[in-house]
Amino acid sequence: MSDDTPLIPRPPNADDNAGQLTAEQPAAAPAKKPRRRVSTKTAAKAIEQRIGHAFTDPSLLATAFTHVSALKSSRNRTESYQRLEFLGDHVLGLIVSDMLYRAFPKADEGELSKRLADLVRKEACADVAKTLGLHEAIKLGTVGAGVGERLRKSVLGDICEAVIGAVFLDGGYAAAAKFVEANWTERMRKPVRPLRDAKTVLQEWAQGQGLALPRYTVCLLYTSRCV
Repeated sequence: MSDDTPLIPRPPNADDNAGQLTAEQPAAAPAKKPRRRVSTKTAAKAIEQRIGHAFTDPSLLATAFTHVSALKSSRNRTESYQRLEFLGDHVLGLIVSDMLYRAFPKADEGELSKRLADLVRKEACADVAKTLGLHEAIKLGTVGAGVGERLRKSVLGDICEAVIGAVFLDGGYAAAAKFVEANWTERMRKPVRPLRDAKTVLQEWAQGQGLALPRYTVCLLYTSRCV
């Protein structure tokens, strides 16, 4: 062979540069999975399932969850949940009054009033909304995360009443009664707070035993005076 034959360079061995490639080209991080965005229609269907009512007019459901801060103009508050809250408050009172009247045929007006007040207070409505997970659907304006969470908690009772108002307008009294009975019957049977104070219970017991009403003595602290 002639000495003029060109030399063909040997291709680099992969093993020769393994360390170099590892140092210069670190392994790529696994790609993050894109978050799936739930459509408005899908979210509305999920809320309807929790409520137990399919809306003929979806705008009523949307309005029931719209806080005034989410409106483009705070002047037009009629597009927030506030009007539905007003209606739902009175619808709830009527339905619960009807439930109490039928459930406690021997209760007098005073006892029924106390039971009603306990069942329709904001705390009870907020508890229903929390149980159903309605706070997740509240639409707020641009607020901080911490402020938004506190705001959602503070308006839970209002949202629940707004939902009742929306169900009433969309499906009538029967639909609203179905929602209220499903979420208030157990609360009606087991009141959270005692309906009567200890003094009233004692007086009723004494009267039932044919005894005179108890006499009470009030003693002032740090003195020997009793009146």
